[in-house]
Amino acid sequence: MDGKNVLFKVGCEAGTYIRKLCYDIGEALGCGAHMQELRRTRVGPFIEDESLVTLHDITYLYSQWQETKDENLLRKFIYPMEKALELMPKIHIRDSAVDALCHGAHLTAPGVVSLDSGIKIGDQVAVLTQKGEAITLSKAFVSSEKILNMDHGFVARTERVMMPRGIYPKMWHSNA
Repeated sequence: MDGKNVLFKVGCEAGTYIRKLCYDIGEALGCGAHMQELRRTRVGPFIEDESLVTLHDITYLYSQWQETKDENLLRKFIYPMEKALELMPKIHIRDSAVDALCHGAHLTAPGVVSLDSGIKIGDQVAVLTQKGEAITLSKAFVSSEKILNMDHGFVARTERVMMPRGIYPKMWHSNA
């Protein structure tokens, strides 16, 4: 390539060693190569062009919010946590099951209202209310195809509770 700088835009998964890939391409071409700059332009659903906010923007918007109390100003740089879950498979549950999950219970089939297709055993799933509010991150015990045919039994193991207790009314009974 005659010592010229060449720009590559690479889409890759986490764990891809771009620096090593550049070196290997240079070796294969017989001219040598190295990486001069690495820039991450996307992380999950967050894309640089859509999500980029400078510290100056944050300072300005925050000061405007202090004066006006208009929450739309804060929403320009603070996203709801559900935004981070956009690319995850989802299971929506009944309102009657929400508080039990907030207390750490595992999700059972009677609580499921709807779900994304393609969920496999062991997949991490976002469990949401019918309104789309994040409740938990859970690990699927069974596939989405099997969940559709279940009327009882465990569907997913709760790993991380995101919704505070008491937002939805308690509709479960403790055996203790």
